[in-house]
Amino acid sequence: MGREIEQTALERMHEIVSIIDVSNPEDFDSPQFLSAEAAIEFSLPQSAFGNYQKCFERNIPVVTGTTGWLNRLNEVKKICETGHKTFFYASNFSIGVNIFFAVNRYLAKLMNNFPNYDVRMEEIHHIHKLDAPSGTGITLAEDILENINRKKQWKEAAGSGAGDLAIHSERKGEVVGIHEIFYESEADVISIRHDAKNRKGFALGAVLAAEFVKGKKGFLTMNDMLNF
Repeated sequence: MGREIEQTALERMHEIVSIIDVSNPEDFDSPQFLSAEAAIEFSLPQSAFGNYQKCFERNIPVVTGTTGWLNRLNEVKKICETGHKTFFYASNFSIGVNIFFAVNRYLAKLMNNFPNYDVRMEEIHHIHKLDAPSGTGITLAEDILENINRKKQWKEAAGSGAGDLAIHSERKGEVVGIHEIFYESEADVISIRHDAKNRKGFALGAVLAAEFVKGKKGFLTMNDMLNF
C-alpha cells in the first residue's frame, strides 16, 4: 500500500516530504516530517495508535487505513474533540467499497422486514492479512446489525447462532479482497459482492482523503468526503 500511495500521490502532483517505517522512527522529529500537511498511515495494529499520537503531538493531520486497533477508537475521537486534531479513518479507502457500504446499508434496511431471509457474510483476503474478520468485513457487519433487528452480534461462522450474523473469513494466495453478503430463504438467495482487482482504488482514496482534510478539524470518515 505504501508504494501504491506514493505513486498515486506523485501522479496527483503532490510532494512526499518524508517516509517513515521501523528503520527511522526518529524522523518524526525531522524538519521534513514537520513540514507535512498530512500523514498517510498504513502500518500494523500494534504500532498504529502510537503513530497517531506522534502525529497529534506535532499537529499533523492523520489519514489512516490501518485496522485491528479499534478498541482505542473512542480515545482517538476524544483527542480530536478536546485537542482539535484532525483524523480521517476508513476501514477501506476504495470508492467502490464505500459505494458497496451504502448499498449494504440500504439492502439491510429493506431485509429487516423479511425475517424469512437469514443473512451471512463471506470474506477472502491474501495470506498476509493479519486481522480476521477484516476491518471492511466488520464495517459491513456493524451496518447490517444496525439495520436488522433480529441480528444482535456478529460471530465467526463456526460459532454462530440464530441471533448472530455469521462471518466466514478465508486467507489464501494473494487475493486483494472479496466481500460477499448473502440473504437466503427457502425459496432463493439474494447476494451482493465486491471484488477488488488491485490496490489502486485503495491508494487513490487515501490520497483523496489527504487532500480532503486540509483546513478541517475533528474525526472524519469516507461518509464525510463522499457526502453519503
